[in-house]
Amino acid sequence: MEITDEMLKSMEVGLACRNYNGRISSMDFHRKDTNYLVTASDDETIRLYDTQDAVCLNTINSKKYGAELVCFTDNPSIVLYSSNNGWDESLRLLSMNDNRFIRYYKGHVDRVVCITLCSGKENFLSASLDRKVLLWDHRAEKSQGVLRVQRRPAVSYDGQGMVFAVAFGGRIRMYDTRKFGKGPFATFSVGTDDSEPHVIKFSSDGRRILLTTKAGRVHVLDSFEGNRIATFHAKPILTNSTLEASFCPEGNHIISGSGDGSVYAWNVESGKVACWQSTDTKPPRVRWSPGSLMFVTGTTELSCWVPDLSKVESFTITDTQAPADTDSE
Repeated sequence: MEITDEMLKSMEVGLACRNYNGRISSMDFHRKDTNYLVTASDDETIRLYDTQDAVCLNTINSKKYGAELVCFTDNPSIVLYSSNNGWDESLRLLSMNDNRFIRYYKGHVDRVVCITLCSGKENFLSASLDRKVLLWDHRAEKSQGVLRVQRRPAVSYDGQGMVFAVAFGGRIRMYDTRKFGKGPFATFSVGTDDSEPHVIKFSSDGRRILLTTKAGRVHVLDSFEGNRIATFHAKPILTNSTLEASFCPEGNHIISGSGDGSVYAWNVESGKVACWQSTDTKPPRVRWSPGSLMFVTGTTELSCWVPDLSKVESFTITDTQAPADTDSE
């Protein structure tokens, strides 16, 4: 079903999980088994959900290390996560089936602010406040390469894993995965906004890039030429939080948080579609499900947003079970 402005305006919370004892700090949907969602939160838990059946399948306690960022590997039962304990910045590969660490990745000396996995391959990138971007093969404990930057970076692979982007200082630098040592093959500017980058993502078809910043901006660029398509304005981030945004599956709409706790829906071509205000004053985590008409937000609870199709005038239901009319003599 096509995602339209009208449908986005009808979105409302269909399910909320309120059994968190802290704030959700990260969320990720599995790229293939898209009903699986993993969350990390300040209550030192990592939780695996089946959103199709609306059940929590597993909860892992990470009391020693805490948990801040989490993402799936190709295997939906294995996740990669960073700690938030302030004294160990190692990344950990965790089997959620038996609560077992498969591997540790040591290399950063300050808080990790971004992790991105290369789809269908063994590689991933991590970015840290130590101003390093490390390239890893998840089968090895030592990094395979390093990029040194001048400010806090944000990183992301494209959907094919052929290219990755590194953002800092108001610019996005594009690298060929196979030749990253030769430097970026293209550099794109986001104008005068040189505030720290928070999240960078490619649309599912790879044609667009979004970048969020501490100033409350959501920039959208053409990923081939670097032309700016749009810049949307949410509220600035005043705390040590992250402004997150997520493309809808077709890449024409974006869901974002805001510094005042609101959730925004944007049409890439025409601008703001909807705004849902909140009594929460910190930016929520947001993520669109790649396989359904649903997005999720994470605050001190996990909320699943779905369209109220009764409010969508263009939506009609056809009864495929009804018998066809026939003429009889």
